[in-house]
Amino acid sequence: MKRQPLELYIHIPFCARKCAYCDFLSAPAVDLVQHAYVDQLVEEILVQSTYYKGYGVVTIFIGGGTPSILKEEEMARIMKAVYAGFVVEDGAEITIEVNPGTVNQQKLETYRACGINRISIGLQSADDAELRALGRIHTFDDFLKTYQRVRLAGFHNVSVDLMSALPGQTVASWKNTLKKVVMLKPEHISAYSLIIEEGTLFYELYHPHPELLPNEDEEREIYYATKKYLKEQGYERYEVSNYARPGFACRHNIGYWTGVEYLGLGLGASSYIQGFRFHNETDLETYKAIHMNQPDADEKLHKEIEEMSTKAQMEEFMFLGLRMSQGVSGSEFMNRFGCNMWNVYGEVLRRLEEDGLIEVESPWVRLTDFGVDISNYVLSEFLLDD
Repeated sequence: MKRQPLELYIHIPFCARKCAYCDFLSAPAVDLVQHAYVDQLVEEILVQSTYYKGYGVVTIFIGGGTPSILKEEEMARIMKAVYAGFVVEDGAEITIEVNPGTVNQQKLETYRACGINRISIGLQSADDAELRALGRIHTFDDFLKTYQRVRLAGFHNVSVDLMSALPGQTVASWKNTLKKVVMLKPEHISAYSLIIEEGTLFYELYHPHPELLPNEDEEREIYYATKKYLKEQGYERYEVSNYARPGFACRHNIGYWTGVEYLGLGLGASSYIQGFRFHNETDLETYKAIHMNQPDADEKLHKEIEEMSTKAQMEEFMFLGLRMSQGVSGSEFMNRFGCNMWNVYGEVLRRLEEDGLIEVESPWVRLTDFGVDISNYVLSEFLLDD
């Protein structure tokens, strides 16, 4: 029986210390709180899985927070529940995020025994001064030790997360970070630009003083230098901020960008199922108090349930698909919505092509380099009138 593909996102909302730029749903917590959370998460996994018997899990992403802060036996309990409840397809990509200094050989061996086959390490910068400015608890040397442990544990699919446009960062220091990371030959590199989010310490520090951060010209120089250098080193940009060696693009993220259904498990986790969007309860104490096997559990657990209209689905198809280097396919648009993409967006597409912001190579439409530079504007053009 062919099963409907499903992605799982599992949220671990704990970290050693909150970073100055972070607006994710995460915070430090003692072992007792972590253990109680895993109890509830395991129950949620087992109960929610009963609704997805016709699905096959193709990717799992364990994110946070810092999932690697959990004891190895806690992670083993989580993965045991996943295998007990869901059908996990052979060859599924299973990723866990780790931070330098939070894993040892025993944890990594447990991850492998649990079927985890991809490690994403949050480095951000190879410059210790930049790391301190971010509020990171590790040094570049801590990262190197963690990376070595990951390789010695037998992981052959490793991603490194980097962040540009940092306070005090220069184009030269960014290039130095890139070179140091590429020397290690990870299979995947994510290179995101810092976004100052309201409610963070960075917002208080830098929102009133944007001149303390790299300007738009420097950010653009960093972007083009990244793309050029990583291409020379064998990494292809497959999405605006993501680069991979051939065969190692992140399948889980590609699923997000191409409309694969996903189920979020854990505090605040978001889901997209059968045209509906919703997210889990975001208050930790409220989440832990939900009796997952009671008739009213879903009502208490799932918040802001929204049925996506066809119009909203078309907009999202364009927004997310155009982030990818291959762009969006008119054939896939027709398969999904039963109408021609050019009948819906023809005027916009022709104007953006004339302005040099997109290129058309039937059936594909993709952003040009200039289009990537002002992608927020380009993507806003795909909003449809009510």
